[in-house]
Amino acid sequence: MWGNMLRGAERWLPGYLLSVLRRPRGVSGLRHLMFCVADHFEPLEVLRRDGGPGKPLEHVGDWERRLRLVEEWASMYPEATRGLKDGDGCSPRHTFFCAPDDYENSYLEKIAELCADGFGEVEIHLHHRGDTPEGLGAKLCAFRDELRRRHGLLGNWRREASPGLVLGGGGGFGCHAGSIAYGFVHGNWALCNSRPDRDWCGVNEELRVLAATGCYADFTFPSAPSPTQPRMVNCIYRAWDRPCGRGAEKGSRCRVGTAGNTRPAAADPAYPLMIVQGPLSLLWKRRKWGILPRLDNGAITHFNPPTPERVDAWVRQQIHIKGRPEWVFVKVHAHGAIPSTSRIFLRGAMRRAWEYLLTSYNDGERWRVHFVTAREMYNIIRAAEDGRGGDPAQYRDYQITPCPRSL
Repeated sequence: MWGNMLRGAERWLPGYLLSVLRRPRGVSGLRHLMFCVADHFEPLEVLRRDGGPGKPLEHVGDWERRLRLVEEWASMYPEATRGLKDGDGCSPRHTFFCAPDDYENSYLEKIAELCADGFGEVEIHLHHRGDTPEGLGAKLCAFRDELRRRHGLLGNWRREASPGLVLGGGGGFGCHAGSIAYGFVHGNWALCNSRPDRDWCGVNEELRVLAATGCYADFTFPSAPSPTQPRMVNCIYRAWDRPCGRGAEKGSRCRVGTAGNTRPAAADPAYPLMIVQGPLSLLWKRRKWGILPRLDNGAITHFNPPTPERVDAWVRQQIHIKGRPEWVFVKVHAHGAIPSTSRIFLRGAMRRAWEYLLTSYNDGERWRVHFVTAREMYNIIRAAEDGRGGDPAQYRDYQITPCPRSL
């Protein structure tokens, strides 16, 4: 781990040190903590691994086993979160980033039913390689429309704040005012050809294609110690495509007073898509060989479960919108369809983390916790960009409304 971390440190360490220097000091009054779980939810991929590489679909695993895992999520998540309420009276909310290459109608319908009951929302996750802008746009549009048509999922841009991208005909992506909106996580962390070998993507212009097909923000990072990690660390920013790829490498930090909903013409490749990063931190109490701190990239796994120490480290990064330091954003990630990870969420460990959050950061005087989905987190960020203040809970649906099924 530390060998990999040190090899990639030139990419993330300067940005991390800069993020430490710009942490707000002496913030007075009530602070609000937005907490989001971005789950790369891939039950079929788990069984592909079980079946071994190169196995045909019918040999990847047992259908009943896959369905049973999803049924556990649908039936056990409400019980796992029972009695846990944030400062708004909301239960912990889960965001399932689902992939078209991992899609099956019947299991996703069970997740859609869970979300309709108020326990989360579905967004888009994608693995692709050797792709083109046209091929990527077609994949995103097809899955976006399938999620809406079959399951009533994904949000809608408010008409007064809609993308304004009319990409029929020459653009070919079919996004229009008042259209479907979605959040995005890139498979293998390879957004905009960010891998050194340029594999698992193929599209330097990925941010433009995402924006043109209705994407409101990317939630892929952090990915350190992977070399796909951007140089921007512990911040929320807007990024644009670069001729050589790695569009998320650098960008402009989101701040109060920026007109974040002003979008350029569809043909403009410099559209600044919002990049919502999770916390990247160093855990000094868990030192390697008693000397070096361990790197925490916000991943919840069976070998790195959530603990009070990690929760405190996530909050301590103070990811915020410049000019609104009292609103702190924590986005962690997981692969919840892996059985060992699903047990963390459904059988106790994550509940203890939620309880610690509510005990330590929800006293109503110093802190208030808000459990949010990716869409709600984006909306609150957008409200901050527009200069809104006060209680962020009132902005959960600020620019993008919930999926029709949950209304």
